[in-house]
Amino acid sequence: MEARPQSLNDRIAQRVRDLRADRGLSLEALAAHCGVSRSMISLIERGESSPTAVVLEKLATGLGVPLASLFETPQPEAGPVARLADQLQWRDPHSGYVRRNVSPGGTASPIHIVEVLFPPKARVAYETAAREPQVHQQVWVLEGTIEVTLGDDRHRLGAGDCLAMVLDRPMSYYNPSRQHARYAVVIATLPSSWR
Repeated sequence: MEARPQSLNDRIAQRVRDLRADRGLSLEALAAHCGVSRSMISLIERGESSPTAVVLEKLATGLGVPLASLFETPQPEAGPVARLADQLQWRDPHSGYVRRNVSPGGTASPIHIVEVLFPPKARVAYETAAREPQVHQQVWVLEGTIEVTLGDDRHRLGAGDCLAMVLDRPMSYYNPSRQHARYAVVIATLPSSWR
């Protein structure tokens, strides 16, 4: 009998379980640490939930990893190239935005590249503030317009514009237009010894 391919929810489930186990956290401890209910974490870890980007960001912050790492394979193939056909896409069930991890998963790089296709009038707000380890992010708009709010600072970005920031305050993304926006997010996680 042929094994079925692992779904993206199954992959997220395994990554959250593995990361939680690596950190020695119980479901209750992770729930208290990240503000996601124990029952929701349990559903996610069993692959029985399609969590939103906001919930996944809270989990990633609570686990001390960038959001992009929740989509990686548990044992990524070593190699410096990520072929387009192998790059996973994930759709946020709330906003409808589609993210694709572009970076190869088998390298020990502190940098992740994500491409996002953001629907018209969509909004995603991340409530988490400072992250440990510190996360730097640059948003480069490839097509369309987006508004990025970090704390009290709002930035309207058009095609070709790039915004650099440290993820240390709540933030949100909004597409004010009637057209899809497409942008790349470059994420670098810096251990405290690098600062």
